[in-house]
Amino acid sequence: MPESPLPDYYETLQCSPRADSETIERVFRHLAKRYHPDNHESGDANKFAELVQANDVLSDPVQRAAYDVSYDRVRESRWKVFNQDSATSEIANDARLRLAILSLLYVARRNNHLEPGVGTIELERVLNSPIEHLEFQMWYLRETAAVERLVSGHFAITAQGVDKLFELGGPYKTGPQLLTEGEPASKAS
Repeated sequence: MPESPLPDYYETLQCSPRADSETIERVFRHLAKRYHPDNHESGDANKFAELVQANDVLSDPVQRAAYDVSYDRVRESRWKVFNQDSATSEIANDARLRLAILSLLYVARRNNHLEPGVGTIELERVLNSPIEHLEFQMWYLRETAAVERLVSGHFAITAQGVDKLFELGGPYKTGPQLLTEGEPASKAS
């Protein structure tokens, strides 16, 4: 039986892995009020249960330390799309970053079409790109209707985005657009 994927408790609580315990508690309380099943406007029992589980793990120092070990390992290996240092120009880097974002969002939607979103923190972490570089790309992809922002605040690829991704060669294209891990930049030219 395959191992179930590690839940991203930081993304569930919409906070950084560097957040202190007070921040985690404050964010949890805010989100718990919003998603509590007794809240008739925005209650969501499933989302509330996810929040409680995430808070239980992240608020306990021993459980959080154990979770962080696995989380870091999974985070480093998940969705390696490209080596950002290999870009030779800003324009080429922008094009590669957009392709990487679309690829990442495609994989997320394909893996769970009912909850296809990826949060900003996860995008920043997986793509190893600062939020400042991602903001322009996300704006562009939203303006061209390739990406949408979900009610949860996460981003998801649209059908138009899937078409664009496959027009560009698909999510696993290697060569000039995307490098395989460890391949020197000079081979991509």
